[in-house]
Amino acid sequence: MMTEMKAKGEKMLDQEQKVFSTYAEWVDDESKRLGFEIKTGDSTIEQLISYISKAESDVEELGDEIATLDAEIQTLTGEKNDATAIREKQHAEYLKVSQDYGESVSALKRAIEVVSSQEGSRAQAEMLLQRMSTTVPGMPRVLAAFMQEKTRTTSLRGDGAPAVAAYEFQSGGILSLLEGLHTKFKNELGDVEEAEANSAHEFSLTELHLSNTITKDTSDRDEKVVTKGKRAADAAKAKGELSETKAAKAADEKLKAEVEATFKAKSATYEENQKVRTAELEAVAKAIEIISSPEVAGSYSKHVNLVQVPKRITSFLQMGRSHRRFSSRQQAAAVLARHASALGSKELAALAAAMKGANTFDKVIGMIEDLIQKLKDAASAEAEHQAWCDEQLKANKLKRNKKEATVNKLVADIEGMEANIADMGKNMATLAKEQSELTQKMAEATELRSAEKEENLATIADAKAGFEAVGKALVILREFYSSQASFVQQVPEMAAYSGQQAGNKGVVGMLEVIQTDFSRLRAETEAAEHAAAFEYDAFMKDSTSSKEQKHDEEFQLSLDKDQTEHENGETKKDLSATEEELAMATKYFDYLKPNCLEVHVNWEERVAQRKEEVAALKEAYGILEQKGGD
Repeated sequence: MMTEMKAKGEKMLDQEQKVFSTYAEWVDDESKRLGFEIKTGDSTIEQLISYISKAESDVEELGDEIATLDAEIQTLTGEKNDATAIREKQHAEYLKVSQDYGESVSALKRAIEVVSSQEGSRAQAEMLLQRMSTTVPGMPRVLAAFMQEKTRTTSLRGDGAPAVAAYEFQSGGILSLLEGLHTKFKNELGDVEEAEANSAHEFSLTELHLSNTITKDTSDRDEKVVTKGKRAADAAKAKGELSETKAAKAADEKLKAEVEATFKAKSATYEENQKVRTAELEAVAKAIEIISSPEVAGSYSKHVNLVQVPKRITSFLQMGRSHRRFSSRQQAAAVLARHASALGSKELAALAAAMKGANTFDKVIGMIEDLIQKLKDAASAEAEHQAWCDEQLKANKLKRNKKEATVNKLVADIEGMEANIADMGKNMATLAKEQSELTQKMAEATELRSAEKEENLATIADAKAGFEAVGKALVILREFYSSQASFVQQVPEMAAYSGQQAGNKGVVGMLEVIQTDFSRLRAETEAAEHAAAFEYDAFMKDSTSSKEQKHDEEFQLSLDKDQTEHENGETKKDLSATEEELAMATKYFDYLKPNCLEVHVNWEERVAQRKEEVAALKEAYGILEQKGGD
């Protein structure tokens, strides 16, 4: 019994060591895994904090830039409004002055026609002008200028006495004065119109510059507002990821601490158990040594076990008690047969049958002892096999679970990388298409701009040439008619024909209008050319910048795609290796199932049956011993 006790203790000691070794290995793996996850979490947290700080800094910087642009837009808008107000005031003043001058020129023209058609004294002409001032628009201003000019002429003559020349008292002198005033007012009207054209041209350039600047600043502001919103969203998203990463890290730290604390507690229990089991085995071994010594075993055999039958007289004892021993064998065989039927034990049934045919008592005893030993050996082997099965099944399950988790993770990683690769490919194709479209648009814009510039330059050249040609014509006409008027004044008797004076006024006026149109055309075309060139330069600059940005994005996506494809290939290799390891573990589990799991009787029932079989054998053995003693 003590030998069995020692063997059982040694087996339990070894089994506990194996179980703890497996558990310690699992704890080490789990602790390393959690430690790696915690380090990864720290790195991710650090990166997210840095990213959030940069994003918030960008948001603040963009906010300052937007505020600056808002202030600049407001300032420029105010300047544009002020310039527009001033221009409107100037134009209103021009309309008023132009109307006054126009009415005065028209009134003078009519007065000249009236005075020319009526010959009379100077007094009569003046009275005629005074009557016209009450009915003809602009005539009061003409009359005032006439009286002022008359006063100036009289003061230049000196004493105010009548001039010697008789015609000065006639309407001819008044006509000359009116024609001078007509030329003066008409020239002043031309100066006013030229000043208006120059002012309008200057305002157009100023308004174009301010409008383009405001448009550009507004576009930049809107772009920065979009970028600011995007960066703010990036910061918010990163904050959410930061919170999740911190929570995951805290959970990993808690689990790691719990695993290590549990392992520490179980390690202490294991060490204490090992000490107790070792001490128990030492005590049992010492007890076996003492009992097996000659002092104990010899003394017990001599004084306690008194029945010693010498082999040389066995035959006489057997001869004298053969009938009783035969009866005991039958009784013992009947006991074994009954237990064999109750337990369904083939071993007991075979022994019962063999006992009936045995011819010696010693042979029956030997058969029982052999079967007892066989059953004990079988029970020991089954216990060892069960312990081995438990150990292998546990280790195999841990390995399969670990490999399955790794396979699932690798599959998820591969699917994620392949999705990223597909997205990057689509984005690269989109960027390439957008670059091609930008290139085409830039080429079309360049072609249109070249044609527009050529047309504008031709228009400007034509307007300049027309302005100069009309100017030359005006100089010739003005010199001619001016010389004719002077000749008529100097030689009155030759005043029968002095040129087409009436037609002169219409032609010169028309040429002046045409010259003004050429000037306005040149100014408007130059302004349009400047605006078109500015818009073209801005478009080409923005398009070039956008194209370069898209090229850089496409190049970076290409690098990222290559790296992801490489990582995907390596991950697939890891997946293949892990799946192979999982397949091997599954194959080993398939080997363990018929040997350890697929049994008709569970372990506890088999142990109980072995005990009952041994008890039946001991019962039969006791019957034989008792009857044999009798």
